[in-house]
Amino acid sequence: MAGSSLFIGSGTASGDGGVDSSIESFTGIGSAIAMANIMTGEVIFGGPGSGLFGMLLLVVIAVFIAGLMVGRTPEYLGKKIGEREIKLAVVGALFVPILVLIMTAVGTATKVGRSAIDTAIAHGPQAFSETLYAYLSQANNNGSAFAGYTGFMQPVAGNVGAHGIAFPDLAGGVVMTFGRFVPILFVLALGGAFAARKSAPAGLGTLRTDTPTFVVFVIAFVIIFALLNFLAALFLGPFDQSLTGHLY
Repeated sequence: MAGSSLFIGSGTASGDGGVDSSIESFTGIGSAIAMANIMTGEVIFGGPGSGLFGMLLLVVIAVFIAGLMVGRTPEYLGKKIGEREIKLAVVGALFVPILVLIMTAVGTATKVGRSAIDTAIAHGPQAFSETLYAYLSQANNNGSAFAGYTGFMQPVAGNVGAHGIAFPDLAGGVVMTFGRFVPILFVLALGGAFAARKSAPAGLGTLRTDTPTFVVFVIAFVIIFALLNFLAALFLGPFDQSLTGHLY
């Protein structure tokens, strides 16, 4: 049990997606931990791979908020953060969470969306968790999944009556495409906006970003940012399931 928990916690935090046990079999809180790791946007281990631009977006927003809190001009790498820069950073950081929540809503509230849920395996909050996890993993380039959400049905052994399900296959492709490339466009636009600004020498009013205090602030900001985006979804799925001993 300890080894499975460590492996799943590491895999979902790193963007690797590798598993050594079925996340479907975890408790509500256990699956919530796996989801929460992905909800941060792959920035836990310093933003490996596609998490790098997610980390840059969150750092820019954190610098802006910290500057407002202490009454100092927000600057990052010697460049002032203006209206255009913060708008690009906010939209780029919010795009993936909004995409995931919209697709989860469609997947659970429509008949065609629910066709991907294997009702023989799960229903209720567990089925909601399956749908949420599927689009969360695809949008954040993780790759792990709950076993009950599928794009291919195999009613009996031997593939008798087996058939594909168009909605999760097409929706998953859309989520992976837009979830990866749209934030990249905003990061490139943000880089262009910073490049157009003149470098300003650091002064007494500059908020330093190379201090332990700022590191702690960024960590807290990432946690709060993820919770604000997905806390309601966590309560509808894994947290709800954890409040009962009933198996869904």
